Amino acid sequence: MRLLYIDIDTLRFDHLGCAGYHRDTTPNIDELARGGVQFKNVYASDVPCLPSRTAFITGMFGIRNGVVNHGGLAADLRPEGAERNFFSRFSLRSWASTFFLAGWHTASISSFPFRHGASWWNNGFMEAMNLMRGFGGERADEVLPGALDWLDRRGEEDNWLLHVHLWDPHTPYTTPDDYGNPFSSDPVPSWHTEAVRKRNWDLSGPHSAQEPWGFRPDEWGDPPVRQPWDASSMEAVKQIFDGYDVGVKYADDAVGVLMNKLTDLGVEDDTAVLISSDHGEAFGELGVYADHQAADEATCHIPAVLYWPGIDSQVNEGLHYHLDVAATVVDLAGMKIPQHWDGRSLVGNLQEKTSGGREHLVLSQGAWSCQRSVRWGEHLYMRTWHDGYHGHWEDKMLFNIAQDPHEQNNLSNTEPMRVVEGDNILQEWTDNNLSRSFSPCDPMEIVLDEGGPFHVRGKLPDYLQRLRATGRSNWAEVLKQRHPKEARQQQN
Repeated sequence: MRLLYIDIDTLRFDHLGCAGYHRDTTPNIDELARGGVQFKNVYASDVPCLPSRTAFITGMFGIRNGVVNHGGLAADLRPEGAERNFFSRFSLRSWASTFFLAGWHTASISSFPFRHGASWWNNGFMEAMNLMRGFGGERADEVLPGALDWLDRRGEEDNWLLHVHLWDPHTPYTTPDDYGNPFSSDPVPSWHTEAVRKRNWDLSGPHSAQEPWGFRPDEWGDPPVRQPWDASSMEAVKQIFDGYDVGVKYADDAVGVLMNKLTDLGVEDDTAVLISSDHGEAFGELGVYADHQAADEATCHIPAVLYWPGIDSQVNEGLHYHLDVAATVVDLAGMKIPQHWDGRSLVGNLQEKTSGGREHLVLSQGAWSCQRSVRWGEHLYMRTWHDGYHGHWEDKMLFNIAQDPHEQNNLSNTEPMRVVEGDNILQEWTDNNLSRSFSPCDPMEIVLDEGGPFHVRGKLPDYLQRLRATGRSNWAEVLKQRHPKEARQQQN
């Protein structure tokens, strides 16, 4: 048996052809989905990049493993304490370690551990390779040579796991200019109208319509061709969508190259393939463009396509964490799932072609904002403790995802009992997981005590000036009142 895990950074579910997207972004992934299992409702428990992959590799929610941020104390695994054995639980019982201990040859081609200082990702990988010499954002043409070379050398052997990390849909969108734009004639998704753009234009926050690069349009210097200064027109909005979707297609082309290599080696029939992501990307949802700043539908709903020899093709509509997919793969490979993991195997459901799924999911964001959300039934309830300087975000928001997947209508004032239900689910989940954690301290509280999410720390004073200079003084006053200490930071 063999397993190829293609990990496509920042790939949101609804921009795949097999998810019903109107653009032909993912023909190779779509083909794999037709012959395998397409999970329609998989969510990353913790976002964005570092919390998501830490949860995946440790098998644990961020509230338990301690990683919910991109900096500060909550960007490192929390100590296991007196119960730590000679081998730590994080290292000996990581996702990759289960394969390693079962005798598989394990390898990862990724710059992720370098980019985020996340050495624990490599736990269990016999080969941990940053062949691109990069720190994230490498194009597929820079990643593929190392992956193809590895497959040429080891692909025909039995019992291997190869993780290949592609970054192409991650902002900024840097697909080579000579690739062109396959979507130049395709309109943007119909939900994003001029009325949506105009409403978003007056909002505040990093990666908002007036500054989709961060806190100001030129924050990273000259923009690449595929991403404009701002969303000042529908033409600019189209350029943002096109830049992302071209990145998705470029990554999908790489999927095709890897699948063809398996065919050339004659191992395609007995090689399992998992394609998934760490988080999605917003394009106007909650006023955010070309980034991943909330614990919301756009950011947390990710694709998961699994081809496994012996498992019939099917569409699974159950509500699952990405941790459940990780546990399922381990179970399918005939290995024991560590007892402390939060993921649940779906092997029985896949064999019986039933969806299974959880009654609710709790999702977390701590790097751009401090939020936890509850996803259940048709709804998403969002509880915000730090708005990441999006002044229009309320501390409690509720959306009907079935009717309003792009989060345009906050229902918290019209459906108060559902808000109470969401609060109750969230409190029960928090209490239960803290009781099972290595520490009774919630890492989200650590983020707040340190001054807020990593990516917005120290940014508010200058941003208040920009808001006032661009006709958004109303939001400057809102943010100054919400964050008085942060508003004074650079002045002291």
